[in-house]
Amino acid sequence: MVASEISQGSLTGEAAASLSAEKIPLERPKNREHGDYASSIALALAKSEGKTPRVIAELIKTGLEAIDEISKVEIAGPGFINITLNKSSQGAVVARVLNEREKFGEVKTLAGVKINLEFISANPTGPLHLGHTRWAAVGDALASVLAAAGAQVTREFYINDRGNQMDLFGASIRAVALGIERPEDGYQGEYIKDLAKLILAQHPEYVNLPESESIAAFREAGYALQLQEQKDVLDNFGTHFDIWFSERSLHGGDALAKSLAKLKSQGHLFELEGATWLRTTDFGDDKDRVLVKSGGELTYFASDTAYYLDKRERGFDICIYMLGADHHGYVGRLKATAACAGDNPEYNIHVLIGQLVKIMEGGVELKLSKRAGTIITLEELVAKVGVDAARYTLIRYPVDTPMVLDIDLLKRRTNDNPVYYVQYAHARIAALLRNAKELGVDYGINYFNPELLTHERERELLGGLAQYPEIVRSSAELRQPHRVARFIEELATLYHGFYSDCRVLPMGEEKPSPIHSTRATLCEATRQTISNGLSLLGVSAPERM
Repeated sequence: MVASEISQGSLTGEAAASLSAEKIPLERPKNREHGDYASSIALALAKSEGKTPRVIAELIKTGLEAIDEISKVEIAGPGFINITLNKSSQGAVVARVLNEREKFGEVKTLAGVKINLEFISANPTGPLHLGHTRWAAVGDALASVLAAAGAQVTREFYINDRGNQMDLFGASIRAVALGIERPEDGYQGEYIKDLAKLILAQHPEYVNLPESESIAAFREAGYALQLQEQKDVLDNFGTHFDIWFSERSLHGGDALAKSLAKLKSQGHLFELEGATWLRTTDFGDDKDRVLVKSGGELTYFASDTAYYLDKRERGFDICIYMLGADHHGYVGRLKATAACAGDNPEYNIHVLIGQLVKIMEGGVELKLSKRAGTIITLEELVAKVGVDAARYTLIRYPVDTPMVLDIDLLKRRTNDNPVYYVQYAHARIAALLRNAKELGVDYGINYFNPELLTHERERELLGGLAQYPEIVRSSAELRQPHRVARFIEELATLYHGFYSDCRVLPMGEEKPSPIHSTRATLCEATRQTISNGLSLLGVSAPERM
């Protein structure tokens, strides 16, 4: 619509010249009298064009009125454009859904962009806890949303397998194996006993090694067992990683040397009191950061820096980090690191901070894990509510807000349980379509006549379906997969309203008619869209419940 006015020279401002179809604001008005779509684009272009919004709106209106699919265009208020489609145009979304099927909702806004999404960073020294669980669900859904927007996404798990915690882990397992006290600051969970038992069964000789060698042997054996358990638990949760990146690998190869050379070439390294520093304050960090201490020891920040540059070296355009609530301080330094390396910190790196999750059961907050001795683990949560309920609930909230996960609610098969509400809508439609076949009601594109859809509930449902690609686009752009969950909940509500007010199947001796076929086809398009949304979230779409 705007494009035609630009090509004819009516709109010549900078804002119009850089405008793409995806950036044109379109909303579904709540008031049916305001049409099928409303746009504030004229207000957005006014300053750049040097014209009033109403003048710009009139120019756009002229172009819109020449489009066959549009029946009416009106200008409201200071320059809002209200658009009413004809019946066939309203129904075009149904044909699109049924032609594209599982691909409906996919957009190309990130086509060709290579994204590295690191959404769990954990020590291989114990079970994955609730913080990891939130990222396991949200990160996996975000990866799917980014892929649906056209990006090439690599899911990456960063293994914190270096440092003093690994030695404490080995010493804790060895202590249990020897029947002595564990280190005071060691690992105390019951799982340490399980690991010690498994390792002793395979390697009884470890207890006879000199202490340092024995700790190292138990450490490495425990590392392998615990990492495999993490992989198994995540597989059961439906979260699969393309790369398991070991922190040790940064120190075993030339990654650190290459990163230092890169940063030196950019002119941001300096020496002070025998230490090597990165001048991150040049790019907004609150203080400069030490990479190499005066004694030659590398800092954790050196690992972080090398890791980012390693990702860029591997060809990723955008590196997304999903970090815990206690990592706010990392945002500025990671962005400053990208800038020091000559990258654009507003494009090449994106950091999401997730807030804490509280679990309630029987009105009481659950804080301790029976097995890990700390907070509830991913495995324990899944055992309580199942994969679908855990994933859906963790995803449906913005990650920057704390959330409460109510175990009792998630076990209920009622409409106040969000995952049940959406899955039930899908199963309800599937059951209706089975009944349609039994009653001889044909449905599908060849049996769809949008001219028959005159009820307000039908219009609302068609409008809901049409919004889905935009939901995927905005979810990817804003890195907010919870938008998909909220959308399919709203779509389920629209469907239940439609089902209540618009009879789909013939009653009694009534013969199947075109309106039955058309409404059943609308139901099938709705079922497909709900299924697509659930698929992005990694949640099943049951045919029966």
